[in-house]
Amino acid sequence: MTMPIEPLDVKQLWTLVATVRERAPLVHNITNFVVMNNTANVLLALGASPAMVHSLDEVEDFVAMSQALVVNIGTLDSQQIAASKLAAMRAGTAGIPWILDPVGAGATPYRLAAARALTRLGPSVIRGNGSEILTLAQHAGQGRGVDSTQGSETALGAARLLAIDTGSVVAVTGAVDYVTDGARVVAIENGHPLMTRVTGLGCSATAVIGALLAVTPDAFTATTAALAVFGVAGELAAAQARGPGSLQVALLDVLYELTHSDFAQRLKLEKS
Repeated sequence: MTMPIEPLDVKQLWTLVATVRERAPLVHNITNFVVMNNTANVLLALGASPAMVHSLDEVEDFVAMSQALVVNIGTLDSQQIAASKLAAMRAGTAGIPWILDPVGAGATPYRLAAARALTRLGPSVIRGNGSEILTLAQHAGQGRGVDSTQGSETALGAARLLAIDTGSVVAVTGAVDYVTDGARVVAIENGHPLMTRVTGLGCSATAVIGALLAVTPDAFTATTAALAVFGVAGELAAAQARGPGSLQVALLDVLYELTHSDFAQRLKLEKS
């Protein structure tokens, strides 16, 4: 059975957002070419400092001076996978938290193998849609490119198993976002359907998780706070937008201007 989150927890979540704004942590992104500009702007609006560094020659050095690493396999190629593996291994030895976004994990055997290899390198967090999480957990989910043919609730059991198997916090996002460490589960019911009409907002949510990972060792709380603030911002942005184009602009403005009061009033979060 779920129960409403206590006010103290809302304050705790918002404190992480405020800490990002105060510290402007450096977030190293190895991400896909489709979303790179949007991702950087979302991180800047939130208050973080984004870097898009992909070269094999410098990813190890760069991740070592960053506060978090984001790995996104959307526009996958062999050099990017090699760079991602090097960066993830260096993050592990340096104690840098990192998050994996296994975009389209079930679309091709090559993509699935890459996602599974990265999963074995010990990400702090794995965020995916229902199909991606089902696929990584070796269930019968069917991926379709970067889209999900499985709802987030359908993949919740798989997310819990994946969290137990990997030791990572797992976030499965959709109409309702779920965060689990295998034992605890939080459901976040914020967001807006218009967000699905803008490419890469799931990737942006992954980057926001990366920014909050940069300011706390608690991956479960960081992931919950990130998806909560991104969902609330999406709702507020959709209320101002005329369509997908204006939603993108409004989302950046809302992330930049969002207050604790707006966050607390809008948040729809349950835990079990």
